[in-house]
Amino acid sequence: MELNDRVAVVTGANSGIGRATCAALARRGVLAIGAVDQAETVRETCRTMNSDLGREIMIPYIGDVTNATFRRETFDDMKRRFRAVNICVPSAGMVRDALAVKLDKTTGKAQIYPQELFIQTLGLNVMAAAYWAMETIASVAEDRHARKLGRWEPHEKMQGCIVFIGSISSAGNRGQISYAASKAALEGITSTLAKESIFYGLRCAIIHPGFTDTPMLQAMGQEYIEKNILPNTQLRRLLRPDEIAEGIMFLIQNTAVSGALWADAGWHPAA
Repeated sequence: MELNDRVAVVTGANSGIGRATCAALARRGVLAIGAVDQAETVRETCRTMNSDLGREIMIPYIGDVTNATFRRETFDDMKRRFRAVNICVPSAGMVRDALAVKLDKTTGKAQIYPQELFIQTLGLNVMAAAYWAMETIASVAEDRHARKLGRWEPHEKMQGCIVFIGSISSAGNRGQISYAASKAALEGITSTLAKESIFYGLRCAIIHPGFTDTPMLQAMGQEYIEKNILPNTQLRRLLRPDEIAEGIMFLIQNTAVSGALWADAGWHPAA
C-alpha cells in the first residue's frame, strides 16, 4: 500500500513504539500523523520531528485516549485539516504486574490481584485501542459514502490499515494476569474488525513484540530485566522500538499479509 496520500493516527506517540512508528510513517511520506499522547511533551516531540523532516507532518493531540469525547474531537480535527484517517496504530498501553494470587506466609492470607487494576488495564489496552480503530473505520466509511462509493472492490487501491500492538505475553506470562489478558483480547478484536473493515477496503493486523526497550519496560528495573528477561531471549538483548516499527510498516504496506506478526527476539518464558 502506498502511503504518500495517507493520514494516520498513532496513540502513545510520545515515546517507545508509538514514537518510532510515527518516525517510520513519516519517512515513508504519509500526508499527516495525528500524534496522540497524554504527555504535554508530545508538542516538543512533534516540533523536533517536523524540523528534522522539513515539513509539518506531526500534529500533536494531548489527552486521555480512553475518553470518547477526546477521541472524536481528534478525528474530527484531522478530517477537517486533511481528509479521512486511513491508518491507525493504537500504541498507548500500560502494564500493572503482580501475581494473580500471592500468599502472605506470616498471616496465611492470600491476596488476589486488585480488580481496579484489571479494569484499568483492560480500559486502556483493549477498549481504547478498539475504539480508536473503529473510529478509523468509521472515518473511511463516511468518506466513501460521501464519494458515493459502496463496497470496496479489488481494482481499487487499498484504503488503509489498522495495526494493533499485542505482546508475546498474550500467550501467558507469570505475573501479568491483566496485561496478558488485554493483549490476548486484541487477537479477537483484530480478527473481528478485519472481517468487517475489508468492506470499506481496510485491513487489520496485530504485531506481538517481545521485550522492547521502552520507558514502560525500563520501569521494571534493570535487575528484573537481567534476571527474568534476557536469559530467556535468544538475542540476549532487548528489542529496539524502531525494529518493532519496521514490523508495523511491513504489516501496513504488504497487502498480502494478514493476521499476526510475532517479533519476539526468540523469547521463551521459563515454566
